[in-house]
Amino acid sequence: MNRYEKEFYDALNDLFIGEEIEGKSGYVNLMKIKSTYYTKRVQSKLQEIINNELEINGVEDFREELFEKLYTFFKRYFSESGSIYYTYTPWSERIYERVYDPEKDVILFWKTHMLYYVKTEKNYKSVEIKIKGINGEEIKFYFDVSELEHKKANEKKEIMFEFKEIDKDKKIVLRCIYSEKGRKTKIDEIVKQAKEGYKDITTEDVEKAIRIFNKQSEVDYFINKDAEKFLKEQLDMYVYQYMFDSENVWSMKRIKEIQVFKKIANKIIEFIAQFENELVKIWNKPKFVFNSNYVITIDRIVEKEGGYEVLEKILNHENIEQQIEEWKELGIVDEGFKKEEIYQQEQSNLFSQRGKINEKYKYLPIDTKYFKDIEIEILELFDDIDEELDGWLIKSENYQALNTILPKFKEKVQTIYIDPPYNTGSDDFVYKDKFQHSSWLTMMENRLSLARELMRDDGVIFVSIDDNEVANLKKLMSSVFEEKNFASNIIWKKKASPQNDAKWLSDNHDYILLYSKCKNLWHPTLLPRTHKQNKRYKNIDNDPRGPWAPSDLSVKTYNPQYVFPIIDPLTGKEYWPPKGRCWMTSKERIQYLIEDNRIYFGKGKPVLKKFISEVKEGIVPLTIWDDTPYTTEGIRELKNLFLTKTTEPIYSNPKPTTLIKKIVYISTQKASLNAIILDFFAGSGTTAHAVMKLNKEDGGRRKFILIEMADYFYEVIIPRIKKVSYSFNWKDGKPTDADGIGVFIKYYELEQYEEVLRNAKYEHGDLSLQPSPGKDVFNEYIFMRSPKFVETVLRREGNEYKVDLSKLYPEKKIDIVETLSNVLGKKIKKISKESFELEDIGEIRYDNIPVEYIKPLIWW
Repeated sequence: MNRYEKEFYDALNDLFIGEEIEGKSGYVNLMKIKSTYYTKRVQSKLQEIINNELEINGVEDFREELFEKLYTFFKRYFSESGSIYYTYTPWSERIYERVYDPEKDVILFWKTHMLYYVKTEKNYKSVEIKIKGINGEEIKFYFDVSELEHKKANEKKEIMFEFKEIDKDKKIVLRCIYSEKGRKTKIDEIVKQAKEGYKDITTEDVEKAIRIFNKQSEVDYFINKDAEKFLKEQLDMYVYQYMFDSENVWSMKRIKEIQVFKKIANKIIEFIAQFENELVKIWNKPKFVFNSNYVITIDRIVEKEGGYEVLEKILNHENIEQQIEEWKELGIVDEGFKKEEIYQQEQSNLFSQRGKINEKYKYLPIDTKYFKDIEIEILELFDDIDEELDGWLIKSENYQALNTILPKFKEKVQTIYIDPPYNTGSDDFVYKDKFQHSSWLTMMENRLSLARELMRDDGVIFVSIDDNEVANLKKLMSSVFEEKNFASNIIWKKKASPQNDAKWLSDNHDYILLYSKCKNLWHPTLLPRTHKQNKRYKNIDNDPRGPWAPSDLSVKTYNPQYVFPIIDPLTGKEYWPPKGRCWMTSKERIQYLIEDNRIYFGKGKPVLKKFISEVKEGIVPLTIWDDTPYTTEGIRELKNLFLTKTTEPIYSNPKPTTLIKKIVYISTQKASLNAIILDFFAGSGTTAHAVMKLNKEDGGRRKFILIEMADYFYEVIIPRIKKVSYSFNWKDGKPTDADGIGVFIKYYELEQYEEVLRNAKYEHGDLSLQPSPGKDVFNEYIFMRSPKFVETVLRREGNEYKVDLSKLYPEKKIDIVETLSNVLGKKIKKISKESFELEDIGEIRYDNIPVEYIKPLIWW
């Protein structure tokens, strides 16, 4: 085997096998499938094809050059995570792609634009590390990552270490796990237990070993959207460049050699593409809904017929004390609260329809997670559930969520506001340094493209960003939404005072890029005039038409016919327009305005009177927003809500509610009764807070959809919504009143890409099986013969198949109603014990779900 042949097969090994990744992970499962299929099936078949092609075409002496060319071509596109893209492209190999688009004079290109961004993660491997201790003794550590769960998407989790044992080789074995609920590594505890083997070990020794272990390189996980098309385009350009090299001497033999090279390269591409296409299908398949619950305030229950009877069951339920304990933990009620206080004490028949809810407690939020056995009875109160819901909270990686809800909410979202990671290197997303901007752009492009499909034709999207990526983001959004739909670049003043420790200038603003889906269909709602703006209107001449504001009579657009003297009828004094300017209208029109007392001759020059009664009821929003609270106000809101320092490190730069409320107001006022507001970087939940606050102020019925991956989905977002449903006014973790707003919301988790990879069943088929006509083993991949989820979900009863989801995710509760609502794109109307009803479809029984409805979820 010559040098290039070895290098070529090593490169394929790296692609299909790579470095061993340990841990409990769908990715581990994937890499095992990938490497086994390559080593046991494809490698030998590929060697056979190469040998046959060289022999049949009589070009055996081309072998060494063939492998050199194969290696040179493919090495550019193989990455350490198995993704296919421009991995190695030095300046001398400028064959990225066609850069000319006949319909555009400018096109945005970045290195990973043809990919789906999955995540950036440290690739942890179990490893032995030796250090020299403080006292000079050699200390051996072994970091065990076999129990480490790979993060789902970009979950914000920190790794921590626990002492496991000192093994027979005197290695200190540390177990590596992800931290939960802020747990930290207890260095002192590790030192104490490690002294069994190393009596002089110190905290500095353990910290040094951990620092060495943590120096692992980040890996970007991508999936190529169309690997076959991408690689074959690159191959065509490579061959074109190679064939037209002036040093080539052409002969029939040379042409055969090139044909052999291209044929073999195409075979490899087809195999690579089949595997990559399977990942695309898993990435884009609709996801199951897990662990769903509802939050509903008492007023929304009792307003329905039969609501008091349902409330009676809730208050007499065995878990009511758990619900009360939650209210206490949220600060909604005091320690001495009793459930009997919910009703006015003077009522004789406490649970009759004639009963009256204590106004102080009508907005108490009931969470159905405590009342699962009677949840259906609560839902049966509603004849049109999705129509009556105020919002959906989804715990998920946001691409998976947007893609899953797309059928249900396509072209229904009025306003999108997102505050994505700014790619500063210090925010929640930390990309591999080599492709930092490229990875960020790919992440944003994937999600913005889906967001556009969710928007109504008159919908708009606001995106917060800072100087670090604003230029790239604007180009990207102009590509996704079209440049003609750019509306504004808003500047938001986020800080009141300068940072004197700033290296350059003190940064005190962010940007909010505003695009519409169809610019000519949307116009912003006018903002109410402020008191300061109203003060401009006065009535210094006691005009019976009321207060007025002065307006300049001269204009820059020079017209010599509009240059003439205006004469004050009382004094006879003449006034000419300033040099280079003219009056705004004709001499005849000016005379009419004088006679109508529309021109005031005061100090200096005549002015046009604009009466407050005649101007628009409000003003067009400006692009500089210095009239909204600063970031510090957002932090203060969280502190007042939670009275805990934990909210600050969890989300240290929340936007103030007033800022988001302004965005929602100017974009939805005319559609407030049916507007849906989407935020798929939900953070601390400010968008939901703002929507609820605005609905309270103007009586709107705007709905919200919030998507967030992080654990503070449960720790901050849901508690925040429960708190503000009870009251909008909090101080030191306690409500100052009970002036909230009734809500009915649903929250749930989604199945993730990682979970599909872990649970799907794949079988390695026999490549000797006869492929389909015109196909071979390289472009008819074995995935088509794998069961995936089918065997787990479908069971045969006679001649029919029945859907049984109980074994698919036994540790989780699948919400089949919401799952099918998303898949079929139909709103939920009714839910009962035996069946549910979807818009336009009608009743579906739980025990007789049509297989065609479930197919996209279990077979792809």
